[in-house]
Amino acid sequence: MIITILSLILFLIFSALGGFHFYWLFGGIWGLEKVIPSKNNKASTLTIPKFATLLVGLGLTLFGLIYLVKPGLINIQIPNWATNYGFWVIPSIFIIRAIGDFNYVGFFKKIKNTEFAKADSKIFSPLCLIIGIIGIVIQLIGK
Repeated sequence: MIITILSLILFLIFSALGGFHFYWLFGGIWGLEKVIPSKNNKASTLTIPKFATLLVGLGLTLFGLIYLVKPGLINIQIPNWATNYGFWVIPSIFIIRAIGDFNYVGFFKKIKNTEFAKADSKIFSPLCLIIGIIGIVIQLIGK
């Protein structure tokens, strides 16, 4: 029961995150100023390729679906090696993201006063840590 609830929570989180990326892919602009790192509070000159946005959106959606497999809510034929490693890799990715690159993202970033950095400290890094912890809890109690 706990695995089912936690898996549904991760599915909803990943679906929402994937949805944001599809929204941006198709031209949405809401929130863009807070999701791209910059050195100062000026608009970032970094442009994210649409293909990268598509890949991230698909990846996040796939992560959500994978978490529905664990409690048996959907049945997708996944090789045992993929599930054995995948359910550890996904939370690891998000814990590493929460720790960050020590410059622009994560709890230990140096640049802290930009719009992105503030959103990262309040929303993105804590969310990544929560995703990682829930994923590890699912693995530990699901054995």
